[in-house]
Parts: sequence; structure tokens; C-alpha cells
Amino acid sequence: MPSQIHATAIIEPGAEIGEDARIGPYAVIGPKVRLGRDCIVGPHAVIEGRTEIGDGNQIFQFASVGAPPQDLKWKGEETRLVIGRDNIIREYVTIQPGVGVSGGLTEIGDGNLFMACAHIAHDCRIGSHTRFANAATLAGHVEVGDHAHVSGLVGVHQFTRIGAHAFVAAGAMVAQDVPPFCLVQGDRARLVSLNEVGLRRHGFEEAEVLALRRVFRLLFRGTGAKAERMALVRRDHAGEKGVAELLEFLADTRRGLVAA
Repeated sequence: MPSQIHATAIIEPGAEIGEDARIGPYAVIGPKVRLGRDCIVGPHAVIEGRTEIGDGNQIFQFASVGAPPQDLKWKGEETRLVIGRDNIIREYVTIQPGVGVSGGLTEIGDGNLFMACAHIAHDCRIGSHTRFANAATLAGHVEVGDHAHVSGLVGVHQFTRIGAHAFVAAGAMVAQDVPPFCLVQGDRARLVSLNEVGLRRHGFEEAEVLALRRVFRLLFRGTGAKAERMALVRRDHAGEKGVAELLEFLADTRRGLVAA
């Protein structure tokens, strides 16, 4: 079916609009935007820049997607924003492309929810099936793994990583890496526990959750040097679900981990 474009919407020449898209009143879509099939763009939403958006996305009223990054290193060079499919981008969300001197690409996966006023800054990498609650804010170059949950009013420092299945509690200020499967809270964010509720919701069996709980205690509550604790887990728990991912994340940290 042809797209349904309101008469007051502005679609710049060169924009590519997929079939069955619905574009509301006063929406603005720039000349280098590629919008997939079955997308919904609400009233007064603005999509600009070299932005590629997959199929089935919902972009609500007053969202700003693809506007120039809020970084003084950006000098007008053409950079990119790539968004997957089936994402929900609510009111007043801002998602911005990369900066040329530092990568030039902001990338978002599939099936994510960005609640009102969330902000995704330049050069971020977001996985799939994440949740960003109201006013959750990422600085530049933040990486967020699949199924992570970032609660309301959270602030995340640039170059920080949040692992898969992690939960960041409301109001947390995150200045160091959040390990996969873990729950953090506070200012500054501190490691509290395993994210057991989230793991069960995402299909982890009870035995798998209990095994990760034992690994959590060894890694973050145990004694000895970090390398010794990691070696112990690698020796005794290497075959258990999620352990290899957790150990790899800890080994690759550049900013250090949130304090336990």
C-alpha cells in the first residue's frame, strides 16, 4: 500500500519513504533520510541528517532523530545514524549521529524502547531489546548490550559500557562499566546484586540464575586479586551460561568497573 503522508508534513526531495509508512501533521523528514516500511512518524517529529531507519519503527510526536551532535568537535562533516527495526521512540527523545573524528556512527539495534525525553548522544552503540526510561541520558561513545534496562533520570558518562541484561536503577550516575547480568544503583552507581528478575524474564532457567549468582559472589564478593578471581571462575564455571560473556566484559574494561 502507498504511504499515508499528511498534507502538512514536509518531505524533502531525496528522502526515501518505505511502503505503508504513516507520517503525521507537520513532521519534517530531511533529504538524506531513508525510512523503512510500516513506520509511523508522529506530528511535529523531525528526522534529519544521513539517517537510516529500518522497518516497523514508531517515532512519536516532537522526537528529534538525526539532528547534528551536541559536540564541539563536530565541524559540519557528514556522519550517520543507523536504527534497526521495531523500535519505539517516544515524545521528545533525542538521538544523534556520530562525530567524524571519533567514528562517525551512532547505531541502534532492534526492538528497543526509548521513553519520553531519553537522550542518545553521538557515537553510541545500542543493542537490541533494551529499555530506556524517561530522561535516561547517554553521553557520547556509550555502549549498551542487549536486554539492558536503563531507568529514569540515569546519567551515563562518555565511553562507559553497560553489559547485556544489566539493570541500572533510577537516578544512578554511571561513571564506570556496568557488568552484564548485574544491577547497579546510586550516585555514584555501585554494584548491588545480580539482576535476577531481569534474567528470569528473559528466559534464564532457575539453575542458570543460581549458577550466575555463585559466579557473581566469586567475582565481586570474593577475596584476592581480580585476575585470581577471574581465573577461579574460568576454571570452575567456564561452561555455564553467560560466564564467558561476563569474563570477556571484565577483561576488556577500559574505565574500570562500578564499585561493589
